[in-house]
Amino acid sequence: MEISLALLKPHVVRNTYALQQLKTQIETNFNILAAKDLRITKELSECFYAEHKDKFFYYRLTSLMQSGFCYAFILQSESCIQKWRNLMGPTKVFRAVYTEPECLRSLYGLSDTRNACHGSDSTVSALREIAIVFPEFDISRVASQSK
Repeated sequence: MEISLALLKPHVVRNTYALQQLKTQIETNFNILAAKDLRITKELSECFYAEHKDKFFYYRLTSLMQSGFCYAFILQSESCIQKWRNLMGPTKVFRAVYTEPECLRSLYGLSDTRNACHGSDSTVSALREIAIVFPEFDISRVASQSK
C-alpha cells in the first residue's frame, strides 16, 4: 500500500458543487487516512513549493494557495501516487481538456495554476508534503500497518 497527499485548491473549495464532486471521487477511489480543511499561510506555501522558487510561476502559485481555504487528504491505495495523478490528469488544463476530458483538472481546472488539485509526484515528495501539511500525522503508524 502506498500513500500520497492530495490538495484541493481554493477555487475548488469555494465551489460547493466542485468540492463535493472531487471529494466523492476521492472517497470512491482511495482509503482516506486523514483529511482537513486549512488556510495555507505564506510560510507554509513557500515551504511547500520551495522546489519551484526560481520558476516563473512560483509567486502566482504561492499567492493562489494563500487566497482561501484548501482541503487536504492523505490517501492510501495500491499505486496511490500514480492512481491519483491519473485521476487528476495533466497539469496543464488546456492539455487536459483535449487529451483527457473526463479527468478532474479538465472538469474543474481553470488555468495551469488554478488546475483544481495537487498530488505528490513520488514517494519522497509524498512524505515531505504530508509532513508539511499534516505535521501531527504519525507516518510510522502507516509504515508498520503496511508490513
